[in-house]
Amino acid sequence: MLLRNKPSTNNDPFASLAVGRFGRTAHQKKYRLEISDSYLKDSRHHKLGRNISVVAVIITQILSVMLCMTLLGKIYYLQIYKGDYYRSLSEGNRIRIKRLPAQRGIIYDRNQTPLVHNVANFLLYLIPTDLPKDFPERQGLLRRLSNIIPTIDANLIEAQLQAIQPGSYESFQPLFVVDNIDYEKALLIYLESIKMPGVFLDNRSRRQYNLPSLSFSHLLGYAGKISKEELTELGAEYSLIDYVGKSGLEKFYESELRGKHGVKQIEVDALGKEKKIISQTAVEDGNSLTLSIDIASQVKLETIINHYLEKGGFKKASAIVMDPNNGEILALISLPSYDNNSFAKGISNQEYQALLGHEDRPLFARASSGEFPSGSVIKPVMLAAALDAGIINDQTSFMSNGGLRIGQWFFPDWKSGGHGNTNARKAIAESVNTYFYYIGGGYQDFQGLGIDKIINYFKLFGLGSQTGLDLPNEADGFLPSKEWKESTKNETWYIGDTYHVSIGQGDLIVTPLQVANYTSFFANGGKMYRPHLVKNIITSQSKTPHEVDTSAIKENIIKSSDIQIVREGMRQAVTAGSAIRLNSLNVPAAGKTGTAQWSSKKAPHAWFTGFAPFDQPEIVITILVEEGEEGSRVAVPIADEFMRWYFDGKKPDLVDAPVKVRIEPATSTADVSD
Repeated sequence: MLLRNKPSTNNDPFASLAVGRFGRTAHQKKYRLEISDSYLKDSRHHKLGRNISVVAVIITQILSVMLCMTLLGKIYYLQIYKGDYYRSLSEGNRIRIKRLPAQRGIIYDRNQTPLVHNVANFLLYLIPTDLPKDFPERQGLLRRLSNIIPTIDANLIEAQLQAIQPGSYESFQPLFVVDNIDYEKALLIYLESIKMPGVFLDNRSRRQYNLPSLSFSHLLGYAGKISKEELTELGAEYSLIDYVGKSGLEKFYESELRGKHGVKQIEVDALGKEKKIISQTAVEDGNSLTLSIDIASQVKLETIINHYLEKGGFKKASAIVMDPNNGEILALISLPSYDNNSFAKGISNQEYQALLGHEDRPLFARASSGEFPSGSVIKPVMLAAALDAGIINDQTSFMSNGGLRIGQWFFPDWKSGGHGNTNARKAIAESVNTYFYYIGGGYQDFQGLGIDKIINYFKLFGLGSQTGLDLPNEADGFLPSKEWKESTKNETWYIGDTYHVSIGQGDLIVTPLQVANYTSFFANGGKMYRPHLVKNIITSQSKTPHEVDTSAIKENIIKSSDIQIVREGMRQAVTAGSAIRLNSLNVPAAGKTGTAQWSSKKAPHAWFTGFAPFDQPEIVITILVEEGEEGSRVAVPIADEFMRWYFDGKKPDLVDAPVKVRIEPATSTADVSD
């Protein structure tokens, strides 16, 4: 096909038409297509060319543009929008952050005797992202581990791994397998793990509790492996291979004891094993606690109580010894108890269920979390309230003839025939119910406090709320009211309800700790302190003790003259009343007994609360023996044995010496048996 430049000719009708149509002149150059003969030869059997549709060209161009845009968009998404994610993911395959665990602080008694220490503990964990992706290979790895430690459940671990999304944050986090591995097995796992991707052995310390007696378990608590729920609650500072305080002081002071983990940035190989350290921040070990607890007092008191429980056929008791001058607790007993080392090492489900289902609830911290009817140990507070409200004075007397009758209802004294003419001090000393019926609910023309004022005074003395003890799960107790009874029982409040509350019965419930706390108020002459177990906190950096605040939280609740009347009544309970057994101590003591009915089928609880020496008190002691029948028969003898030892110089031979147990009715000039 040849293109030649030819002048136009008039003989060409197509050329003329073209010139005419486009307005060309004869002087303009024209182009004409000449086709060679050879090309046109046999044109009937050959096509000159192939037609291309304009639409097809456009569609092709659009598809090409769309393809380019898609590729550019994907590049933008991967390199810019998700660039940081994939960069960190890639870097995570090479650079890892590893936590360096801090040592938990030590807990000491008041004489710096350690009650706990940290022991080596081998722990096995997995890093999911480093494990073999091939299922049979991963299963073989898990089976090798279970062959070394039979307690490892390969199927359970596989189910946990299946729940973790590849590339997610969790895939880089340690997955706990087992701890407390003995040395021989730990060594074998270590040698094997060198060739096992994603398998790691770590040395994390666990707690070992030095228990002079089991009663320390409730106050110390224990630390154990963190649960998923606790991890969610405590936040990113913890991981699933950390240990955390579960109960007692270990839980309450978790933030102090735990310390601050260090961080190590490491480079790892294809198996996830450490190759070199890139950077590292230092570990800050946890702070240590010095308790107010005195080991000798704790052991001695528990020994005495256990003997009385055994001889009397009783099972449950609680006791508190407190310094009334600052709120320091010297001994805190809840029986029965348990061995917290079982939990620290990892208790089996069978052992745990046995403790959990035990009828006597050995895991229950009765001294601070138990709630009981107070019985007559509430009467010092009732007397103080009536004196402060001005409805009686120290000379006000009521006749006790054996009880009061309101219509068809009779409210008795505990002593048949009554106690005769009774004033304030005698009412405490002999625990005269009639006297407290009068000052609580009134009788005939005498106007008593009434339930609303009684409850208000109880609140002033810390009842119905926590004392602030530094242990978790402290109970509030309960203060009944007219509104509560109407809303919950759909019943009207009667005078009999007020009478019951006035002698510590009915729906009133208290904790042993609350009783010890308000007893301290009367002992020290009018100051309320916060009961506490920790004297000071020793920081890991400075080793300088940080003293706990021991200033009074309440004082001048009632007049000092009214407090003195109550104190004298409690002293008279020892010299001639229900606690006369204590009168032979080598220091003057004061106290109040109580017998709290709580069931028509079971024996009442036995209470005693008191202090000594009378003029300059050093200790308050509160005893509760559940179903112990009478305070004067079992609670007072326990207090007597302990105070006899305590004020005899706490001789070491007395700590381990057999306790001479005497369970006998108290004898007094008043023949009191509360």
